Amino acid sequence: MSKEQTKDLFKFLEPFSKEIIERALWLREFIWDLYPQTNELIYDNYNALAVGWSPTDRVGHTFCSIAVGRTSNNVHFGFYWGSEIADPDKMLLGEGNQYRYILVPDKNKFPKSYIKKLVKEAYANSLAKVKDQKQIRNGQTIVKSVSVKKREKKIKPPKTKKK
Repeated sequence: MSKEQTKDLFKFLEPFSKEIIERALWLREFIWDLYPQTNELIYDNYNALAVGWSPTDRVGHTFCSIAVGRTSNNVHFGFYWGSEIADPDKMLLGEGNQYRYILVPDKNKFPKSYIKKLVKEAYANSLAKVKDQKQIRNGQTIVKSVSVKKREKKIKPPKTKKK
């Protein structure tokens, strides 16, 4: 099963802080435990490291994802087709045509029960988009892209109080 395939992911996570890595891996485990039959798609891009889950190997079938920005300490838990799922508590951010997410500053503040409901709906929505059932794959980790050039993380100096 793919949950154990971590070699590439650990390599892509190296530039990030210990806290970010722990949070991202915790979210990864959260999804793998819920949907072990799906596929993990990894995109090590210029601005962010993104990991999505899909019943196929196609980004258009992705139902949820984790994104770690290279220039901030933000970890996003998102929904590729988030505009198409219910969000009764209005927790999701984003105003574009498609993607919605929540910031995950701390795993203890992550609304697990609520997100499980959204993920369930997002997964069903994703499966409905799969027109050819032969595209469905089970439990693979697939590195989809690796950007040679990475944005350098710029750490801002702490603000000092004026006296």
